[in-house]
Amino acid sequence: QVPLVESGGGSVQGGESLRLSCAVAPLTFSDFVMGWFRQAPGAEREGVAVIETDGETHYADSVKGRFTISQDNAEKTLYLQMNNLKPEDTAMYYCAAIQDARIPGQWAIMDLGLWESYSFWGQGTQVTVSS
Repeated sequence: QVPLVESGGGSVQGGESLRLSCAVAPLTFSDFVMGWFRQAPGAEREGVAVIETDGETHYADSVKGRFTISQDNAEKTLYLQMNNLKPEDTAMYYCAAIQDARIPGQWAIMDLGLWESYSFWGQGTQVTVSS
């Protein structure tokens, strides 16, 4: 099991920002597609943002324009910058890594079944946004 370690969660007011980090030291970004997912209480896990091995990014419609996924190769860290947070962003946030070869095409880039079957997952970091 590859340890992915998230950090940076917390409790904020609506409109504020947070930056989540995920240490991925055993992995190399050139081989793995990286993603952020979240799960609110009573809800299914959903994809938030994905970054491909070539740096192309994908976002859920609900976070486009507010969240930015990035990675630092030297620091072996994945980030999720979250701006203008809303109460509906409250959830446990997870980072995940899936081998590039497991993704059959961009149409499947946020296929939850694919990620849950083949990915490494972190333990999650809680984000709570109050109005």
